[in-house]
Amino acid sequence: MTQGLHGLWQAVTWDTAPQTKEETLELLKKSPALHRSYQSLSYNWKERFLDFCIGKKSLPLTYDPFFKYLFDPEIHGDRLSRFVSSLLGFEVKILRVLPGEDRMIDGESCLIMDLLAETADGALCNVEIQKQGYAFPAERISCYSADLVMRQYMRVRGQAETFSYRDIKKVYVIVLFEKSTAVFHRHPASYLHYGKTCFDTGLEMELLQEFCLIALDVFREIPYSEDEKSEQKAWLSLLTTENLKDAERQIQNYPWLEEIYREIAMLRQRPEEVLGMWSEALRILDENTLKYYVEELEEKLRKVTEEKDAELQKVAKEKDTELQKITEEKDAEIAELKKLLKEQAERN
Repeated sequence: MTQGLHGLWQAVTWDTAPQTKEETLELLKKSPALHRSYQSLSYNWKERFLDFCIGKKSLPLTYDPFFKYLFDPEIHGDRLSRFVSSLLGFEVKILRVLPGEDRMIDGESCLIMDLLAETADGALCNVEIQKQGYAFPAERISCYSADLVMRQYMRVRGQAETFSYRDIKKVYVIVLFEKSTAVFHRHPASYLHYGKTCFDTGLEMELLQEFCLIALDVFREIPYSEDEKSEQKAWLSLLTTENLKDAERQIQNYPWLEEIYREIAMLRQRPEEVLGMWSEALRILDENTLKYYVEELEEKLRKVTEEKDAELQKVAKEKDTELQKITEEKDAEIAELKKLLKEQAERN
């Protein structure tokens, strides 16, 4: 490393070099539009932004705009290829990014994917970063994978003069969870889970869909020695490291990361662009949070409705039983009275 990371961060500044949050705020106020964008942030995000501006922290790379900035295939195709290759365990060459929004036959929006790429051999790869694990359950993963297969099918069928299912390539769904669910924490020694369909009899049949799930919070908790260096750990460390002290250690272990951190530091010269990405990240987060909140409310409503119906059925059944019991008792009482009346009539 040619210079310390703190030196690199301080060397890349605006026209004036703010060293404190107060100086940064004064600089922001010189641009009304910039200051308004800053004021629209929540307190925590304001502090996070200021920490970046004064060179205290890096960017939150697990947020969509920042991630795509660093892994834009049009600019950093090799970088994205290396990242995906490190996760899948074999060399992948990313050719291009496809539209993330798919449409069903009737024209309605179907799925929106974070980063959908096509590899050199025609396979499709979807890379997702999820802030909350509950927001991307197994059902959603299955749907995304199925969508990739259908994309392949529609493209091959539409382009080939003679269609063959053998022309359909593999599809890979890669999901990085910032906060994973409890099921991942049952495997505290494993942060990456690679899977595909297999058969209980040992039948060897290569199906198209494969999955790679990464629990970033589990990765953070696993201690690694200097002898356990790997490109995969380098990329995941990049995504999970915010403090410059930790980033500096990463550069010492993986010198090639310095170029990426330099790009991040250069963004200090363009606060408008950084605030724009920050606002976009929060917009996406708010939309997703609202979406999943609505989904949770709908699920709670479904459960409450089912519980209500079950309770009503129970009460109705109990009432029917009680009514039947009362009816039987009254019928017995009536029968007894009739018997007494009959006996009395016979005596007379």
